[in-house]
Amino acid sequence: MKKLEVKDLKDNFFEAIGKEWMLITAGTKEKFNTMTASWGGIGWLWNKPVAFVFVRPERYTYEFIEKSDYLTLSFLGEENKKIHAVCGSKSGRNTDKVKETGLKPVFTEGGNVVFEQARLSLECKKLYADGIKPECFLDKESLEKWYGGAHGGFHKMYIVEIKNIYSE
Repeated sequence: MKKLEVKDLKDNFFEAIGKEWMLITAGTKEKFNTMTASWGGIGWLWNKPVAFVFVRPERYTYEFIEKSDYLTLSFLGEENKKIHAVCGSKSGRNTDKVKETGLKPVFTEGGNVVFEQARLSLECKKLYADGIKPECFLDKESLEKWYGGAHGGFHKMYIVEIKNIYSE
């Protein structure tokens, strides 16, 4: 893995997050979990490079994120959609995602988990978190489309500072 600076990023994150997808991972070397996500973004906030991601409390990875100060975002490239399919549809509570997908964990100096298969990994420190609230929706159509029924609970949004960037 080679370290990059924010200024070196050339990705179109609309494409990378929305179409390629990403893995959100949190935990320790001893125990971690990862999940596929396609909602979030990258930007500049509080004079820091940040990412923002959304995780439902029902997700097993949520427990790891809540206990950790850091999380990672790993972009595996279009060729790894099968990994995303497993990590987005199976729970780490009863599936060893690393074993089932062939993911190869790599640990950063800070002890956070990224993956050898990742073309790009962002190591991030949590700055802010808040739950999505139904009463705050200005667009009721989105509320009805994405929440309730089989969708699950309201996401929690995490704003995280991008501390380290790694590329293949």
